[in-house]
This record gives sequence, C-alpha cells and structure tokens, in this order.
Amino acid sequence: MPTTRRRQSSVVIPALLWMDLGWKTAEMLAASAQVISRRTNIMTNSGTSPTKRDQREFTRMGQEKLEAAAESTLAMASQMMSMNFRLWTQAFEQMLQVATATMSLMASGTISQSIERQKKLGAAVSRSVKSSSRLSSSAARLAQRGLDPVHARATANARRLRG
Repeated sequence: MPTTRRRQSSVVIPALLWMDLGWKTAEMLAASAQVISRRTNIMTNSGTSPTKRDQREFTRMGQEKLEAAAESTLAMASQMMSMNFRLWTQAFEQMLQVATATMSLMASGTISQSIERQKKLGAAVSRSVKSSSRLSSSAARLAQRGLDPVHARATANARRLRG
C-alpha cells in the first residue's frame, strides 16, 4: 500500500468507526423513544387491570434492561482484554520520542545537524500520529461493542411493538 494511502487510511478508519458509532447511537435513541412511547400507552390504557399480555410486556421491560446491561458489560470487558496493551505503551513511547526529538532539534549547533534532527522529528511525529490513530480506533471499537446489545434490543423492540 503506498505511503500516502496508508496515511489517509490511518486517519479515515477511526473517523468512520466513530461516525458509525454516532449513527448507531442515534438509531438506538430513536428506537428507544418509540418503545417508551408505545409502552407508556400500554401502561396508560391498562390502568389498574393490565392483561396477561401487558403484564408480560412490563416484566420484559425490566428483564431486557438487565440482560442488555450484562451483555454490554461482558462485550466491553472482552474487547478490553483483546485490546493490545502494547498499543497504549506505544502511544506513550511515541510521545516521549517526539519530545526528545524536539529537544534535540532545539539544541542543534549547525544547519546540517538541524536538518538531520528535523527529519528525525518528522519521523517521530508520523509514528505518533499512527499510534494515536490505532488508539482511537480501539476506543471506537470498545464503545461499539458496549452499544451493540443495547442497540439490538431497542431496535428489535421498536419493530416488535410497531406491529
């Protein structure tokens, strides 16, 4: 893959992951609003004498929230375990390398030394950007894994209660 394309994808991929998370969150919120509205109507209409069907729906409300929360927690814990600890370490190492290269550049005594140290600073900054991009992608995937069970329940309930 050409260097320019790699640089672009290291910036674009995290952005796409975060955009996808935003769309899924918006979809989940819209579905939740529909479900809340429908269930509120069921409660209002059933009054003090809910039918067996209404009672099942009321029970389902609590159960599904506990199940979605447990699934979300488990999914995020699993994702965190699979996230490479090395990624976090690399980000810190890159930060130190950029700081060191910057200090070295400032201490340059000659033009040729300055040019050589600028190259090293550029390379360190480039590595740092790539590390930050991977860290951002990992964070987006973690949030996505936590949202997935809640999103699935909310959208499924919206479809089910619509009909």
